[in-house]
Amino acid sequence: MQFTDEQNQFRSVVRDFANAEIAPHAAEWDLDHTFPTDTVKAMGDLGLFGLIFPEELGGAEADFTTLCIAIEEVGRADQSLGITLEAGVCLGAKPIFEFGSDAQKHEHLPDLVAGQALAGFGLTEPDAGSDAGATKTRATLDTSGGQPHWVIDGSKCFITNSGTDITSLVTVTARTADGISTIIVPSGTAGFIVESAYHKMGWHASDTHGLRFDGCRVPESNLLGAPGRGFQQFLATLDDGRIAIAALAVGLIQACLEECTAYANQRTAFGRPIGSNQAIAFKCADMAVAAETAREVTYAAAARKDAGLPFKKEAAIAKLYATEAAVAATREATQIFGGYGFIDETPVARFYRDAKILEIGEGTSEIQRIVISRELGLGRPD
Repeated sequence: MQFTDEQNQFRSVVRDFANAEIAPHAAEWDLDHTFPTDTVKAMGDLGLFGLIFPEELGGAEADFTTLCIAIEEVGRADQSLGITLEAGVCLGAKPIFEFGSDAQKHEHLPDLVAGQALAGFGLTEPDAGSDAGATKTRATLDTSGGQPHWVIDGSKCFITNSGTDITSLVTVTARTADGISTIIVPSGTAGFIVESAYHKMGWHASDTHGLRFDGCRVPESNLLGAPGRGFQQFLATLDDGRIAIAALAVGLIQACLEECTAYANQRTAFGRPIGSNQAIAFKCADMAVAAETAREVTYAAAARKDAGLPFKKEAAIAKLYATEAAVAATREATQIFGGYGFIDETPVARFYRDAKILEIGEGTSEIQRIVISRELGLGRPD
C-alpha cells in the first residue's frame, strides 16, 4: 500500500501524540481500569474523531484510509484507546451521519466530531449476538397524548462507550411495527439504565456496559433513518467497522514486533542476546510478515471503500486475517518474553489479554468466514 505524503505526515503526528500522551500511561490505565477522559478529549482536540466528517460539522473531510491510520497508531500505543476511537467514529458518530436527518446531525454530531462527547451503538443482546436478527428489544409508538413517543423495553450487552462521563447517546436497534428500527436514546433519559461496567479480560481502559430500557420514552423524531431499516443500517455500519478493527489489529501486531525485537536484542541467555537464536529470530521474522500482510489487506479494503467500490468481502478478509494474526503475534510475543511475559507489568501481557476480543467484536471470525464464502458464491446450507 502506497500512502500519500500527507497521510505519512499525518501518521507521524498521530504516532508522536500516541508516544507522548498514551503509551506512558497505558499500563497504569490498564492496572486501574481507568477510562482516561482527558486523553480522549485530547484525541478530539487533535481532530481524530472528526477525520471523515465534513468541515461544516467540524470535521476534516479525510478519507477512510486516514481514519484507519489513526486507529492503527493509537492502537499501537494502547488497544483500549484504539477501540475508543474506532467505536466513537464508526459505531457512534457515523451511523448518525449516514442515516440521520439534518436536524439529528446538527444536534448530535458537532460534539461527537469534536471528540468532546461519545456515542454507543446498542446492537448486541444477551440472546442476540452473531444472530442479530433475534433482537428482542422492542419499541412501541405511543400516540396516546400530545407528541408521539417511542417506548423502549429490553436490554443490550457489551456496548462500548456507553457509560462514560462524556457519553451523550446510544443508538439502539429495536423491534417496531415495521421490523427492526434504530432509535437515538440520549444519556440520562428516564428508563435508560446503564449497568455496572464489566470486569473484562482485556481492554481495561475502554468503557463497556450492559444497558437496560424500562419504559424508556423518546420522541418519535429520534428514529434514525426510515422505520424497519435498522438491520440494513447495522450491516453497513459493521462493514466499515471491520476494516477499522483490522487497522486496530495491525497496530497491535506492530507493537508486538517492536517490543519483541527490542527485548530480543537486550535480553541475554547463555552469554548472548536471545535474538541471535533462530528460534527467537524466526518468531520475530514471522511477526514482521504478519504485520506487513495484515497492513496490506487492511488498507486495500480501505482503498476500495474510498474509491466507492464494493468492499464487503475485502473488509471481512482484512478483519479475519488481521485479528487472527494479532492473536498469534501476542501469543508469540509472550513466549519470547518468557516468564516476564506472564507478568502484567510487561506490555506483552497486556497485548495478550487485549488481543482475543479482536476475533469476536464487530463480527466473529466465524461470521467473517460466512461472509467471505457467500461472496465467493457459496450459498448457505439447506
